[in-house]
Amino acid sequence: MDSRTSRAADRSVDPAAWYGCADADVPITVQWDDGDHHGASPGRVPTSSVSMPSVVASMLADLDVRPGQKVLEIGTGSGWNAGLLAHRLGDDRVVTVEVDKAVAGAARARLNRHGLHPTVVTGDGLLGFAAGAPYDRIIATVGLRRIPYSWVEQAVPGGLIVAPWGTAFGNTDHVVRLTVSEDGRAASGRLSTPVEFMKVRSQRRQVHQAAYLPDGFPGNATTGTTTLSAAGLGVENRMHHPFSTAAGLLVPDCVLMADRRGKSVSTWLYSLNDLSWAATVLTDGTTESTVYQSGPRRLWAELASAHRWWTENERPGPNRFGLTVTPGEETIWMDTPGNPLPRR
Repeated sequence: MDSRTSRAADRSVDPAAWYGCADADVPITVQWDDGDHHGASPGRVPTSSVSMPSVVASMLADLDVRPGQKVLEIGTGSGWNAGLLAHRLGDDRVVTVEVDKAVAGAARARLNRHGLHPTVVTGDGLLGFAAGAPYDRIIATVGLRRIPYSWVEQAVPGGLIVAPWGTAFGNTDHVVRLTVSEDGRAASGRLSTPVEFMKVRSQRRQVHQAAYLPDGFPGNATTGTTTLSAAGLGVENRMHHPFSTAAGLLVPDCVLMADRRGKSVSTWLYSLNDLSWAATVLTDGTTESTVYQSGPRRLWAELASAHRWWTENERPGPNRFGLTVTPGEETIWMDTPGNPLPRR
């Protein structure tokens, strides 16, 4: 986990190593590149996995299932989480949805071999599964950038939705636990545990630098300066730095990319709703750095403004933020649902 690298474990070649991985508190990738990858070496993008056991246990604790309740799971993956739920509640109380036909088929067969027969559906999990509704609990095991309102509609009043949710700013998610209102028209809850999940396919974000700088760097960029540092912004440790959550919320539709080389961190911001970008090199021990910006959005100015807001508001961490999902809208707030976050 610390090195962010992968190694293969083949049960037929080295059973001891395979069981060691299966028993360890680490995520296990079981598919790369949406199934297009073959061979023992890691592919380009991990696209299906078995989550860390500690994360699975924590999210199931948040889900707080009770006997007799019905659960919808989004993201079947290996089938392990669905198997735990089916063992606890019974086969007829669990529906799990997987977008990848091959992954769904393998999970169904794996569960059946162990005497577990939850309903395994191949489809778009963002639509839920209306045929099995209503559900007392809904849990997602894929990272989301927006909670679909269809889940609120398919949950019972007072039901719970537990999902990894985050912004486009980075790969970090936070577990959010939403409670459906008594009239069934909204769901609201706070952010909690930082996690990192593979993103739902339709919400993945890719940035191709050539589209932003067709004539190369610096193109038609304007220049300025910043006194912000890599450590102050947390650009290298976004999963645990408290500012990264606020930055993603206050600078929406923006991707941060950072690459350290020696004492310097090359830092880029890319807008997802136009071709605006900003870039700087933040060097350790340097009090001022040159910033390049291009496009209608002044992305570094937005980031600097977000950092000022965060500092002036006592540096709030993730657990002070929450979200409310209503028809056609997702509102971000701090401390209470009646205190919406300012949008930059």
